[in-house]
Parts: sequence; C-alpha cells; structure tokens
Amino acid sequence: MRLIIRHTTRYSFENPVTYGLQQLRKTPKSSHGQEVIRWETSVQGGKKELSYHDHMNNLVELLSFERDTRELTVSCEGEVEIAENHGVVGPHTGPSPLWLFETVTPLTKAGPGVRALVKKVEGETELERLHALSRLVGEAVRYEIGASHTEWSAEEALAEGKGVCQDHAHVFIACAREMGYPARYVSGYLMMDDRTLQDATHAWAEAHVPGLGWVGFDVSNEICPDQRYVRVATGLDYRQAAPVTGTRYGGAGETLSVEIEVSQQQVQQQEQQ
Repeated sequence: MRLIIRHTTRYSFENPVTYGLQQLRKTPKSSHGQEVIRWETSVQGGKKELSYHDHMNNLVELLSFERDTRELTVSCEGEVEIAENHGVVGPHTGPSPLWLFETVTPLTKAGPGVRALVKKVEGETELERLHALSRLVGEAVRYEIGASHTEWSAEEALAEGKGVCQDHAHVFIACAREMGYPARYVSGYLMMDDRTLQDATHAWAEAHVPGLGWVGFDVSNEICPDQRYVRVATGLDYRQAAPVTGTRYGGAGETLSVEIEVSQQQVQQQEQQ
C-alpha cells in the first residue's frame, strides 16, 4: 500500500521570537516493510540549518527561526510504500545496542501499578504474553482524548486510569521491560478508516521478541501495526521520539495549529490497446 502524507504545523506569536531552534523528527524511516519514496520538508519564517541521524537512527532536521518572526510554518509531504508484515519489523539494526532498550526512563519507570499489571499477564508463548499485556494495558488505561499531560509517566497514567496513545505506549513499554523484553516507543502516522484529516501524530510500542525481532503493539487500537502505519521515529520514550523539540527566546502568546492528512494513493490503470 502506498500512502500520501501531508503534515503542516503553524506557530503564531503575539510577541516576536528573537532566537529559536527546533529539532524535527517527522521524516519516516526506510526499514523492513517500509520504503520512503519521497519526502520533503519546507519552512516559512525560518530555515533548515542541517540534518543528521541520531543514535536511534531517526532523521533529525534542525531548524532556526528568523529573527523577530511572528509566524513559523513547517510543511512535510511525501509518499511511503508499506508492506503487510503483521506488526513484525524484524531484526534489530542501527547504532544503538539492543540492551539499551531495557533502560528505564522517568516516563517508563516501573512502580506498584506496573508490577501489579505484569502479575496478571498470562500466556504460553512470548507473543501470547505480549498480546495479553497489550489487552491488559488497554483495560487499565481507558482511551480518552485530552485526558492526560505529555509529561505523565506510566505510573501516573495507570493511577488515573485514562490517557491517550502516548500513555498506552509508556505503560506497555514499562511493563515489557519489567518482564525482561527490550522495548521502545514509536511515533508515526496512521491512516484512519473514518477520516483523512487529523490533528496529531500517532504512537505505539515495540517489543523485541526472540526469533522475530521487533514487533509492534498498538494498545489504543487493539492491533499490531499493519499497512496503514508509517514508522517515523523511535526512542526509549516519548521524549526521544517526539516530532518536535526545541527552545526559543521571546515568542510569548503562542498559538499552534496542526493539520495532518494521510490517504492511500489511488492507482489508475489504463487499458492497453
């Protein structure tokens, strides 16, 4: 399946920005089952300074703000070919060693809530246990838009009993690591069945399973990622895979709008004469 993606982020400021830098992680990865056909990032109100691959093999673009700008628009657009792999990404690759993904972070630290959830996991095989974990996380943390904060940890999401895809991923990762699996956070795009326009990217988790490699689990949608999913960035948690991070001076009174469009490319066949 070939997906067409358009992602536009607009910032408006009541007071001008005197200086600012942003790190973008919005470019999809070419990897097992996923091929980036084309991708382009354009900027108004700033400029692209450089790009590089970080230690998670994410493509990072560094942007600077124009001095005293009141508006910044970042537009991404491209095509990605996705093969059906039933959520299996495959063997571990990249500069970071596999053991790094067993590292506990403040957002994925196991506490009483995580340990209690892990005790409920059942299954005879590795996959059965991880699928069971995914279901338990979904039951423990009810999906509710706007119910959480970006800095909520796995334990906080469990304590509140509600959250969004970011929270589901953090709880799953914390539990998987507690169970002895390397696990990581994934940010990306998802083609919805009921609409084309969206106002946010998606997130899910991956666990490393012996004999299979990395396998994805989308707790929020109760499935493993399929051809509708586009992997963009990975990290130990949200902070390392966030679409945008940065800093600025000035720019008080910020207004932010995000428009994302994910659709399937329509293939037109011409009759041979």
